[in-house]
Amino acid sequence: MKSLIIVSILLLAQTLQAQDAREIIRKAGEVIEPESMEMISTLKIISASGQERSRTISTATGKFGEVSKTMVRFVEPAEVRGTTLLIFDYEEQDDDMWIYMPALRKTRRIVSTEKGKNFMGSEFTNADMSKPGLDEFDYQWLGEAEIEGKACHKIESRCKTEAIAAQYGFSKRISYIDKASYLARKLEYYDSNGELHRVNTLNVYREQGQGKYFAFHMAMQNVKNNLRSVMTVDKFQMASSLPEAQFSPAMLEQ
Repeated sequence: MKSLIIVSILLLAQTLQAQDAREIIRKAGEVIEPESMEMISTLKIISASGQERSRTISTATGKFGEVSKTMVRFVEPAEVRGTTLLIFDYEEQDDDMWIYMPALRKTRRIVSTEKGKNFMGSEFTNADMSKPGLDEFDYQWLGEAEIEGKACHKIESRCKTEAIAAQYGFSKRISYIDKASYLARKLEYYDSNGELHRVNTLNVYREQGQGKYFAFHMAMQNVKNNLRSVMTVDKFQMASSLPEAQFSPAMLEQ
């Protein structure tokens, strides 16, 4: 009887731990998710030898009903100007993504197997441009760690199925979440073999009002090939003036 009680207590503790870990990830997503915003950012793609390519990007996000819609448009240089990614981020279903390529003058849907692919030649992926679905992962609290002097929760988010892993391009993610602010300080992505693949370091958080924060500097390191991509926010404003009609696949070609 005692052994059954011990097993029951251990199972209950594991369940509560998973629930707490999920809640930490939920709060971490909530604190950085403005309903509406516009920004200009610079994306630097850095080779293993240190050579850089620079991209200027315009991003706008709006919340319409239960759907968050984001438009990411390349402004410079000329060879990528006008290339646009459109994302419909849903709470209860898979996200929709489209990309417009000016050279082809055509918009095409990004299928689920392409979401984990590199975003325009960078070490960020298409999936990194949208918010992961909470219910697509199993969560585990792995303890605490210190990142740049900040005490952080260490949370594992493991894809529930191989299909979900293929969609996101990783089997699990380990997040280092600031215990005081719930801001993510570092994200580690592991491949299908369980090996560390990419590391995203986030810093220069700035409060934007309404209890929301945004990371003005993100550096993604591919630990396997030593390629890096750095995203720096140059201008940021809460709220977007774009109407919902602008966030449409048909409008991308206008």
